Amino acid sequence: MLLTIQNLTKSFVGMKALDDVDFELAAGEVHALLGENGAGKSTLIKCLTGAYSRDEGTIRLDGQTISPRSTLEAQDLGIGTVYQEVNLLANLTVAQNLTFGREPRRFGVIDGGAMRREAEAMIAGYGLDIDVNRDLGSYSVAVQQIVAIARAVALSGKVLILDEPTASLDAREVEMLFDVVRKLRDEGLGIIFVSHFLDQVFALTDRVTVLRNGCKITTEKTAELDRVRLISHMLGRELDESEADAQRRGTEGRVGSEPLIKVRDFGKRNFIEPFDLDIHRGEVVGLAGLLGSGRTETAELIFGVRSAQSGSISDENGKISIANPRDAIAAGFGFAPEDRKTDGIIADLSVRENIALALQARRGWARPISRAEQDRLAAEYIEKLDIRTSSAEKPIGELSGGNQQKVVLARWLAMNPRFLILDEPTRGIDVGAHAEILHLIQTITEEGMAILIISSELDELIAVSDRVIVVRDRRHVAELTGAEIATDNIVKTIASSKKTEAV
Repeated sequence: MLLTIQNLTKSFVGMKALDDVDFELAAGEVHALLGENGAGKSTLIKCLTGAYSRDEGTIRLDGQTISPRSTLEAQDLGIGTVYQEVNLLANLTVAQNLTFGREPRRFGVIDGGAMRREAEAMIAGYGLDIDVNRDLGSYSVAVQQIVAIARAVALSGKVLILDEPTASLDAREVEMLFDVVRKLRDEGLGIIFVSHFLDQVFALTDRVTVLRNGCKITTEKTAELDRVRLISHMLGRELDESEADAQRRGTEGRVGSEPLIKVRDFGKRNFIEPFDLDIHRGEVVGLAGLLGSGRTETAELIFGVRSAQSGSISDENGKISIANPRDAIAAGFGFAPEDRKTDGIIADLSVRENIALALQARRGWARPISRAEQDRLAAEYIEKLDIRTSSAEKPIGELSGGNQQKVVLARWLAMNPRFLILDEPTRGIDVGAHAEILHLIQTITEEGMAILIISSELDELIAVSDRVIVVRDRRHVAELTGAEIATDNIVKTIASSKKTEAV
């Protein structure tokens, strides 16, 4: 075996994040590492790459015992990592990123021509035809991911860890990345693939290892593993009927007679074409469309992240002036953004402080929420949403992605909004947290809250939406209701070249 991990154990403040875990990776293999958020995947990777020191256990690479004390040392040993958020410098050129720290020099000065030629040679093997003298940030996320892989392989060359590399990619970009991964596998690299997209796991990987609650549950050949058994391994129980059928069921009968929120002729030039939208109390309205179609733009305009150039928003009492998010919060609106790490959480603040943020913003900073009230809110929502943290005082940046998402939702629920916008609420979270969040959406709408949900997962939209608005080319093109809310209908509407009357 290329890589062997035996009896790996790691604890934090009395809590075992990894408990006697074994893991093997062969050369020329893509091996999926799966489990719910908090299962121990990130801890295992950090122990392997030297970010954490392990309490017990051994790691062998090419038969030699290793104990990396830093990510740089792990890299020198042959272990490279590429994360969901590309960890390169967007303001430097592709060539500078590929050769950073080891630039070719001539007479003590960086040789720009040699650097360009080296970068072009490196990138040529990955099927990319790009200008290496352009800034990395000018390219798509998929290209940036491939550049990051090229750098990691050049620096390491034995083991490549891909941690949620496809979370921000569309289907075409995913396949482009997979072509690169398959090529590296065929060249003998050992690849650890961490993902919450099970379709991608079955399409790409050779074996699967499942962790749960810090323990290894199973390692099986992907070709011999069916989806139901895999999910059962991850959850530790059989799926009940509501979870197993969640992707096939819609919701009915929540729409009231009068809209809670009326959006009329709302738009912004070169951002989103003017649209009308009604949201009823207790209703879930889904927004479907490709990346860049105008889904997030719709949400940002309604919440005041961007200023509309036309139209109005009103409720039962008349027009509402929303020039910025502060106005939206004052009107009882909430918005859980797509990029929780950049726009959703404040990583260095505690779980308690993150939960209290929206309510404090609504009250105004002249009326601070008491520490006792913050403690009460944190305790209530940690229990209600099953937020897995050792303490309400733990920095939210140390929580798993699914638990961070639950804290963001808790922040808005603590404010008790009447209208909540959720942009990709289940992206990058595990199967268990996914089911919990969909169940939470059903619960809060039954209590009367209105929700606008954006999701790239059509099955998810179908499961929770009373209506689905299809967005294409920055324009609302169709509204689907009842039996019309089906995957085929949504896909056909998104793909249609025929102009549909905007809703």
